[in-house]
Amino acid sequence: MGRGNHNQVLEEKAASRSQSEVNKRLKYISLAVLVVQNASLILSIRYVRTLPGDRFFTTSAVVMAEVLKVLTCLLIILLQRKFNVKETVLFLVDSIVFQYKDTLKMSVPSLIYTLQNNLQYVAISNLPAASFQVTYQLKILTTALFSVLMLRKSLSRVQWVSLLLLFAGVAIVQVQQEGNKEASDSSNQNYMVGLVAVVISCLSSGFAGVYFEKILKGSSASVWVRNVQLGIFGTALGMLGLWWNDGAAVAEHGFLFGYTNMVWCVIFNQAFGGLLVAVVVKYADNILKGFATSFSIIVSTVLSIYLFSFHVDLLFTVGAGLVIGAVYMYSLPKAAGSSSSSLISSSSSSASSVLPRTDGVAELEAFLPKCAGKQKGS
Repeated sequence: MGRGNHNQVLEEKAASRSQSEVNKRLKYISLAVLVVQNASLILSIRYVRTLPGDRFFTTSAVVMAEVLKVLTCLLIILLQRKFNVKETVLFLVDSIVFQYKDTLKMSVPSLIYTLQNNLQYVAISNLPAASFQVTYQLKILTTALFSVLMLRKSLSRVQWVSLLLLFAGVAIVQVQQEGNKEASDSSNQNYMVGLVAVVISCLSSGFAGVYFEKILKGSSASVWVRNVQLGIFGTALGMLGLWWNDGAAVAEHGFLFGYTNMVWCVIFNQAFGGLLVAVVVKYADNILKGFATSFSIIVSTVLSIYLFSFHVDLLFTVGAGLVIGAVYMYSLPKAAGSSSSSLISSSSSSASSVLPRTDGVAELEAFLPKCAGKQKGS
C-alpha cells in the first residue's frame, strides 16, 4: 500500500517536471513568434512600399485584411457549434441583427481601427522601419493614459518612470531623424507626414483599445462575435475609405492591382498575426512580452541596416535604448501591495482578454476566446 502511494507521488512529480519543461519550451517559442510577428509585419510593409513598379492600394489591403479576419472568426464560431450551420446562422442573426444596439457600439472602435490601419501604411511608407518601430511604442503611453482617465486604473511609480523614459527615448530618435533624414529615396517620402501619421495612429490605438476593453467589461458577448461585429463595420468603413481615396484608380485598375506574393504575405500577416499571437501569449507572461517588443525593435533596426541602408548613430542608439528599457520596465509586475486594478491585467499581449496592456495592443485582445483570458473586471 505504502509502495503504491510512493509510486503515485513519483509519477505526479515526473508529470509535473514534464509539464514544466513543456511550458518552458512553449515560453521560448512564444518569445520567438512574438518577435518575428512584430518585426516582420513592419519590415514587410516597408519593403513592399519601397519596391519599384506598380504600387498596390493600401486601402484595398486594409479591406482585404478585415474580410479575412471576419471569415476566420466565423469559421471559429462555426467550429464551436460543431459545424451546425443552421444553429450558427441563428446565433449570428440574434447576436448581430436583433441585438443591433449592442452591435452599433462597435462602430466607434471599428472606425478608429480602420483609420489606424490606413495610417500605419502611410507612416511606414514615409518612415524608416526602425524609426517607426521605436516611435510606435508611444501607443503604450497613450493606452496607459486613456486607461487611467477612462477606466480609473492605477500605475506604479516604476510604470510612470518608464512612460517618461519612453517619451524621452522617442523624442531623441525624432531629433536624430530630423537631422539625419534618409537621403536615398526621400523624393518618394515625406518624413513629417509619416511622423504625424504614426502619432495619430498611437493616439487612436490607445483610445480604441481602452474603449474596446470598456465594452468587453460590460458585455457577455463572445469575443469572436465582437470581432465579427468589428469586421463588418471595418469592412464597410474600409470600402468607404477606398472609394473616397482611390475610387477612380481602383475602378480603372481593379481591386487587386499591384498585388504580389509579398503583398499577400503582408495582408495575411495583418489578418492572422493577432490570432497567432493570441494563441501564443497564453504561454507567455508580461515580462516575456516586454522582451519580445524590445527584441523586435532590435531586429527591425539590424535588418533595416541591411535591407534599407538605414544609418544608426549614437543618438538613435541612445533613444532606442531608452525605449527598449522603458518597455521592459513597464512590463514588470507591480509590487504586491499595489492596487489590483492596475493597468497590468494578467497575461496576454494582443488579442487576449486580459493581459497587461503593455503593447497597447488591446485591439488584439479582441481575438481571445473568453475562456482563454478571464477579463479581470474585464
